[in-house]
Amino acid sequence: MDQEPATTPVTIRTAKEMVNAIDTLASAMDRSRNYVINQAIQHYLETHAWQIERIKEGLTAAREGRVQSADAVFAKIAAKHGWHD
Repeated sequence: MDQEPATTPVTIRTAKEMVNAIDTLASAMDRSRNYVINQAIQHYLETHAWQIERIKEGLTAAREGRVQSADAVFAKIAAKHGWHD
């Protein structure tokens, strides 16, 4: 029975300086270039998935009328930090 491989090769082109920075980081971490790139991609995907989810939640809240004026938000931030006009 044929099983699909757990990984798939991907080829990209990027600036030599970026490859050098990746290699420097990989060396300092005693890891491979592949490891560093995969970690970077994973963090990128997690961050953007989180942002997209928050945007969707915000749009839903706005559609449902659960919003505050900018002045009210700024006033709360100022009060929290002890800022005054």
